[in-house]
Amino acid sequence: MLEHLPVEVRQGLEMARKREARKRSRLRVHVGETVYPVLRLWESGFALDAETDPHLRGLVDIYDGSRHLYQALIVASNTEAGEVVCDFKRATPALDRAPLDFVRPDDAPSGLLPKR
Repeated sequence: MLEHLPVEVRQGLEMARKREARKRSRLRVHVGETVYPVLRLWESGFALDAETDPHLRGLVDIYDGSRHLYQALIVASNTEAGEVVCDFKRATPALDRAPLDFVRPDDAPSGLLPKR
């Protein structure tokens, strides 16, 4: 259907789609000091805008606004239809506390009061 439209109109539609995806998404990838907006995120990877030219490999951090979601290891990235598609080797959820190295009972107290 889109092949019947003039090239300029197709390019304009594609630019509008990307702009809307960037506005809608609060997801960001942090690579050192550099930040890239994420267009799409799924279980085994994510997609970035190819115009920013990020061919990523290695360890990255994924944020939703200011909330740290994952620390991910990217093993492959390729360009498809104007997007850079990155695949995870692993994506470890970021925790707001240190992981426990023991099983915590369900009825354990949430805190202790000091003696006075």
